[in-house]
Amino acid sequence: MSKYGQITEFLGYFLENEIKKTGLSKVVVGLSGGLDSAVVAVLAQKVFKDDLLCVKMPSQYSSQSSLDDADELCRDFNLRSITCSIEPMLRAYEEMNTDLDNLRKGNFSSRMRMSTLFDISARESALVLGTSNKSELMLGYGTLYGDLSSAINPIGDLYKSEVFELAEYLNVSRSIIKKPPSADLWDGQSDEADLGYTYKELDTAMKLYVEERLSRDEIIAKGIDAKMLDMIIQKIFRNHFKRKMPVIAKLTSRTLNHDFNYPRDITL
Repeated sequence: MSKYGQITEFLGYFLENEIKKTGLSKVVVGLSGGLDSAVVAVLAQKVFKDDLLCVKMPSQYSSQSSLDDADELCRDFNLRSITCSIEPMLRAYEEMNTDLDNLRKGNFSSRMRMSTLFDISARESALVLGTSNKSELMLGYGTLYGDLSSAINPIGDLYKSEVFELAEYLNVSRSIIKKPPSADLWDGQSDEADLGYTYKELDTAMKLYVEERLSRDEIIAKGIDAKMLDMIIQKIFRNHFKRKMPVIAKLTSRTLNHDFNYPRDITL
């Protein structure tokens, strides 16, 4: 079996096992028309079939190509889906806050989408699947309580370049694989333009730093751009708070996340 065949099999087991532990049987995933949500949806469909609900949540800034790609994916893989536009909520907020810049607008959009998704999950008695990859999580390239939120994340230990390769294995639509990564948070938004480098460049450096634990000097000696590497290291540590539960001030003998640390799936 190929590498990505093994990964697909393992992630299917992971999803089935983790959902079963909660006593639930259904999952929901926000489907943007982008690569990460497409891969998560296809993985989930293999396990949950009609117990998977894909939710498309466009805004006035969503590109038509993203909407078309999401629809094509649903047809190709027979995905059950609904559309819940966040445009009315976003327009109302923009009217009340005329000083919104792109960052605030993007964060608000991301949180409105996740609020919508969690509400639908409550209605469906389902769990929300995460779609953030390891590159985004390490760099903090995501919105706290927005796209970084989920109950279970099957692709959080795969770098973006690996998600591309998994998408190829899963036969995700070529239009999704080939287009530049974007969250469609505002007009013309591009992930790689925001970060200043391609995911291939970033992942090559991050694997040396995170997986192989090489020093800064050792990585630069391998030909990695020093400016990019310093940016990566800075973002990894500056955004560590996004990868942790909120820090609780310790006042008692057994404080949550300090001393009271049972596994989340513990049962009586």
